[in-house]
Amino acid sequence: MSPFLSIIIPAHNEEFRLPRTLGQVFDFLEQQPYQSEVIIVENGSADRTLELAHQFAALRPNLIVLHETQAGKGNAVRRGVLEAHGEYRFICDADLSMPIHELVKFLPPALNGFDVIIASREAPGAVRYNEPAYRHWGGRAINLAIRTLILPGLNDTQCGFKCFHAEAAQKLFSQQTLGGWSFDIEILYLARKKHMRIQEIPVQWYFDPDSKVRAVRDALRMLSDIFRIRIRAWRGKYDLSP
Repeated sequence: MSPFLSIIIPAHNEEFRLPRTLGQVFDFLEQQPYQSEVIIVENGSADRTLELAHQFAALRPNLIVLHETQAGKGNAVRRGVLEAHGEYRFICDADLSMPIHELVKFLPPALNGFDVIIASREAPGAVRYNEPAYRHWGGRAINLAIRTLILPGLNDTQCGFKCFHAEAAQKLFSQQTLGGWSFDIEILYLARKKHMRIQEIPVQWYFDPDSKVRAVRDALRMLSDIFRIRIRAWRGKYDLSP
């Protein structure tokens, strides 16, 4: 029997954060009435991330560990989503900057009738904790560019917590071409192109000073990737069946 929920955690050099995150995730799942699986996708780590993940998997029959050879968060997420079995597939950052109990907002019965549900730090009711002002306004500038150039109406495309119905996940991630940080933009662009129902959910979010996001570098990459998406769409690449 397929699980109701799959949680996909991309993990690159996460030996210090992963044990705490897995502890909180499984504490939460043990209180839920449905079957679930957790998928860790390690790629390119230079530390003990893969070793620690296997140690946890030896104790948890519903914990799956994948080793992805292609670098990039987008590649890790795609691998995990496409190999998941859940009716709902939830992408979860390894830093768990959104408390795991917020996950109930993304699933029935709290929410029904949507193909893609994305966590938002900007939707009415969302709360950010401990985020430096320069990071907040830098992020808003990036989002303004994203809304203007490719995804109007979405307030926060880059928060790392997103949920997909299985059918939508298979259609979207089988057509994903970007393997880095900008994969979210491409996936949401595809969802819009396929007329899928997208919902933003306000969440509590805690800034992690050990975040791997580098504002200037990642913003420039993102702008470059937006134009790549536009060019691929113009050439009809996304019109092909997955």
